[in-house]
Amino acid sequence: MRVAIVWFRRDLRLIDNPALDAAVRSGLPIVALYVHSPEEDGDWRAGAASNWWLHHSLVALDAQLRERGGRLLVRRGPALAAMLRVIAETGAAAVYWNRCYEPASIARDRAIQSQLQADGLTVESHNAALFVEPWQVTTQSGQPYRVFTPFWKNVIGRVTHALPSPAPRALRWSDATLPGEAIESLGLLPQFAWDRGLRATWTPGEQGALRRLRAFAAQATRYAQARDRPDQAGTSMLSPHLHFGEVSPRQVLAALQREAQGDPGWMDRVEPYLRELGWREFAHHLLYHFPATVEHNLNARFDHLAWAEPEAKLLRAWQRGRTGIPIVDAGMRQLWEIGWMHNRVRMIVASFLTKNLRYHWRHGARWFWDTLVDADLAANTLGWQWVAGTGADAAPYFRIFNPVLQGERFDPHGHYVRRYLPELARVPAARIHRPWTLAPAQQQEFGVCDVYARPLVDLARSREAALEAHARMRAGEPR
Repeated sequence: MRVAIVWFRRDLRLIDNPALDAAVRSGLPIVALYVHSPEEDGDWRAGAASNWWLHHSLVALDAQLRERGGRLLVRRGPALAAMLRVIAETGAAAVYWNRCYEPASIARDRAIQSQLQADGLTVESHNAALFVEPWQVTTQSGQPYRVFTPFWKNVIGRVTHALPSPAPRALRWSDATLPGEAIESLGLLPQFAWDRGLRATWTPGEQGALRRLRAFAAQATRYAQARDRPDQAGTSMLSPHLHFGEVSPRQVLAALQREAQGDPGWMDRVEPYLRELGWREFAHHLLYHFPATVEHNLNARFDHLAWAEPEAKLLRAWQRGRTGIPIVDAGMRQLWEIGWMHNRVRMIVASFLTKNLRYHWRHGARWFWDTLVDADLAANTLGWQWVAGTGADAAPYFRIFNPVLQGERFDPHGHYVRRYLPELARVPAARIHRPWTLAPAQQQEFGVCDVYARPLVDLARSREAALEAHARMRAGEPR
């Protein structure tokens, strides 16, 4: 019997899944396929935290399909070879998938589409991840955008009525008996139990995504006031669910609209959060048009900046949250514990690495890639180049976050720092972001350890060194 293959990738959901909807409309029995081929991601194979999430998201999707009488067929790559084997085993007539936008994925998908179409199959790819495709919006001169605000103005007018599709009411499955891999055999879970914090924080899968979306939508109007406070639950924490396609941006928009219940001012109230979705769109726009930016500065002038040669001790101290700067260390330990970091703190720790340590942003991007559950090549690249000052619409290089002032402003009572730095639990709020300013007797009284009595970096001097390096670059002096 001829069948339709739905190739699941980072669209691990049933609601608002255009490829699945297209397969249902074909009228053919369906084979739901996942191909595990991490080698096809090249230098950007998923890191340990992302693999943890992927395992649990695949398990959740398989359970959903089994509830509907089917299952997720898991095969190992390469993707084309695996696809051809399933086609031969089932007599498949059509293959449907939702697009990925990383350079390696685009090249692979084009090759697969060309081969399958040459073999006479119907092949369709769809947009399940973005409001608009990266090639659908351009400047008036037909060029890619490099500044966010005009990009978002172009996009937002197209999406306010972008409604998601419901999950298919009925799925007709192929009755072919097909051998597959057990999800557990893919080796995605850690070999030793470092994931306790992840398990306590997250519920991967479509149902977990929908629960988090409902909770956020109910209080989204206070996002503008709460989003910069890492000591409060003011952000959506939807980023890993969006990355793995357990929920779509259209679903997020629709949930916010439903919560507004006809309020004519709803757009203004949720616009600060919609802009965050806009930055996600902008990141994919940039990655599509400037794929080299995953490794290279978008602003080539920064190729001449005198980045410091990383010192292993300092780089590891930053990675492990042992720099002696409380807000930086709290952020890095949050990342290590739950695979995620508050966005305001991401900017602080990135500024510290690229400005105070003056290490190339690639060192930070690589560490985030391995430790974030929401590691997304487009967003990771945009975020690091934005803070470093080297990318599109970037913060100026001379804008150097003062982590002490940032901590005092956005974690005024020290709750966030105490949560992740228990060694500072007894330090009063007035000094918790600068414990080295306490008198030695007070440091002893409050149990301040050496690293917080003497931070590894002098913030004032390192700021001056960064500004001097920037001035030399602007003057065209050799590195």
